Amino acid sequence: MGSIIMERVDIKQVRSNPDNPRFIKDYKFEKLVKSIKEFPEMLDLRPIVVNQDMIVLGGNMRLKACEEAGLTEIPVIFADNLTEDQQREFIIKDNSSFGEWDWDLIANEWNADQLDDWGIDLPVLLEEPDMDDLIADPKNKPATMKITFDSAEQLQKAEIDIQELIDRKYEGAYFSVSAGEL
Repeated sequence: MGSIIMERVDIKQVRSNPDNPRFIKDYKFEKLVKSIKEFPEMLDLRPIVVNQDMIVLGGNMRLKACEEAGLTEIPVIFADNLTEDQQREFIIKDNSSFGEWDWDLIANEWNADQLDDWGIDLPVLLEEPDMDDLIADPKNKPATMKITFDSAEQLQKAEIDIQELIDRKYEGAYFSVSAGEL
């Protein structure tokens, strides 16, 4: 494998990949554009990856955001030694999120407003109900909440955490999971 060289090129030379299987929602796209405007040096640390035809293999959303931000030059890395199959594999693997966030560490060590500004979707945490809320008048509807998870692993971890909390604080209480949602 040869050495990897980053070059700055005219943004008009780079073309989005028409077969890119990823998309970005409007509010996240706005955050990405803002991020690029405020911290353009990050592009040098994570350049857009292109093939020999200047089609993006990694960084389609960044390219779109760079255009929106008004950049005229962008850093790219050429992956011109990949076969067609390797290019397709790269497109998927470059967009895979294998890691999980350590929400306890994030809650204690990071500023939530900054994280939100940087594009991290923070889980919506509701206050714990007090005992009076849990043993309310039977005529009242029981308290419910809906939490949607991005992965089965997140759901499984949440189930364990919630069960441990219930066992510690609310003897005899229970929770249910319906269609993959708590």
